[in-house]
Amino acid sequence: MPDTTGADTVSGWTFAVRQRRGAMMQRIAVSLASSLSVTPMVGWRIAISWCLAYVAIQVLEALVFGPLNAATPRPMSRARNVLGGATMFAGAACYGALSLILWAYGGLAGGVSAAIMLPAAMVYSMVNAPRSLAVLALTTAPQMLYMAAIPFLLMGLGAPLEAAITVAGAVTSFTIYCLNVWRGLAERLRREQADRLAAEAHAARMSQALNEQGAFLAAIGHDLRTPIGAILSGAADLRGGEIGVRQNAELITDAGLMMKSLLDDLLDHSRIEAGRMAIEVKTFDLRQILAQTLQLWRAQADAQGLRLRIEGVVGVPRFVKGDPIRIRQVLNNLLSNAMKFTEAGAITVRVRAWAEEPSAYALLFEIADTGPGMTPEQLARLFTPFDQTAEGVTARYGGSGLGLAISRNLVDLMGGRLTVRSTPGQGSTFTVSLVLPQGETEEPAVEVAADSRREIARALKPAAPAPAPEPSPAPVAETPRPETPSDDDEDIQPLRLLVVDDHDINRRAVQLILQPLGCEITTAADGLIALQRCEETVFDVIFMDVRMPELDGRETTRRLRAGGGPNALTPVVAVTADTAPEDVAACQAAGMAYFVSKPLTPPALIGALQHVLEDAAQARSEAA
Repeated sequence: MPDTTGADTVSGWTFAVRQRRGAMMQRIAVSLASSLSVTPMVGWRIAISWCLAYVAIQVLEALVFGPLNAATPRPMSRARNVLGGATMFAGAACYGALSLILWAYGGLAGGVSAAIMLPAAMVYSMVNAPRSLAVLALTTAPQMLYMAAIPFLLMGLGAPLEAAITVAGAVTSFTIYCLNVWRGLAERLRREQADRLAAEAHAARMSQALNEQGAFLAAIGHDLRTPIGAILSGAADLRGGEIGVRQNAELITDAGLMMKSLLDDLLDHSRIEAGRMAIEVKTFDLRQILAQTLQLWRAQADAQGLRLRIEGVVGVPRFVKGDPIRIRQVLNNLLSNAMKFTEAGAITVRVRAWAEEPSAYALLFEIADTGPGMTPEQLARLFTPFDQTAEGVTARYGGSGLGLAISRNLVDLMGGRLTVRSTPGQGSTFTVSLVLPQGETEEPAVEVAADSRREIARALKPAAPAPAPEPSPAPVAETPRPETPSDDDEDIQPLRLLVVDDHDINRRAVQLILQPLGCEITTAADGLIALQRCEETVFDVIFMDVRMPELDGRETTRRLRAGGGPNALTPVVAVTADTAPEDVAACQAAGMAYFVSKPLTPPALIGALQHVLEDAAQARSEAA
């Protein structure tokens, strides 16, 4: 049979055949009902015989069109298509033949029944033959012939010629009406198909554009974190100088942290827009999150002369399941917004919780300020990305206008709601509502041996300040230290660290932070050089950049673990700008023990070092 629709995803013939296959059980059910309804008039033998014949034809049609009805349609030979068309015609003819039986056995009453049955069958065939004139002709032609016979059958029962002509006119009008309706349905279906294909193509282009934008921002973000990390590290080193130097260092640090915050917001917004923002679910201490968040902002509140208080924390469950990083991010964004716009008065964090079945808690966080409040027009624009709701806000307060938009999106991803109430001159109240499952009780921490604690304290004890390393090309050859320190020398050996990064500025930043602590640092510019270093020297900890040319950090770690060399079990800390859960999981799967995000800051780097050293000490304690 010909393709009647032109260039489409499937031909009109295939589309109609597949639609008929989906409605096959409906046709069989109608035939059973019809046979039961006509049994009193024609007898059960004739009714059952007709029904069995019709069902057999339907089954045969399904078998013949099997390739077209498969999950992925397969082409059929012309002969098989012709056979399938013949089964469709036979099925329609068999169903319509019941009208002749009704005329023969029921007389005028049977004819009335037939006159109702045939138009219904014709409408059904019309609806189930979209986009294919061939299927329409094969399934409605028998019904048209049977309907055309009605005037003659009436005349056979003694009806006058005038009545027969009137009936013939009605049959003709109905047939023309059905054809016009089918044409309209087919045209509408074609338009819908074209619109759907256009929408899918547009969605594909948008998805590609978002992916490209996300990849671009990720690459730019990775490169921008390198100088930001150096700025923060250098500023931290300057804080030990004279008061003027300290003030400059604080200014540099504030600017660097602002740059980091803006960059993080841009990357988060890009991930959300691309649908790549994932929410982690794990047990965490909610009270600790609240305490740490309030502690983080208390110094700024004191500096601004504001009262920062929390209410209702006593009734909050301790352990819940959710994403602590994103919850902390939302709370920080809301508190940052409150601090930004509140010049006097108080900022209050209210927390309420109640049990939800099964084993969950409904949580309500309210951040209320005594700032200027907002008008209804400002509220309508509040969660629009890059919109500061009023002229001059960016110039006066800074920021990207992304924090609240990101917060609402994050809360939505966690299955909650973020709303706001505000009146001009009376402040604003932001409300976060979440339902979080109950978490498992945290296991008590394993006590670390006293000698291990002394080792960690010794390793992190500040030594005489070392001069900041000068810019130098990536190291390619250093005098190896092949010997492994003996147990007798352990107390006098500094920590041996390997820093692997393709950017010299990042290697120098790590040295700037950790050399004053007495650490002995070896560097490598890529994964291949790092593997060579690991064959020559036993290290206590390895800091590994994830994105590097030649051999990236994850593959380097996999080879290090599989190689069985002297550093096969050395803790590896991932240093990465990619902090999405899937990126962190990929680092863990590669064998990395911990991660620290760029840009590097002294607290983060030292905290990561202490974390892996404590884990190593605990592992040795358990092994002993």
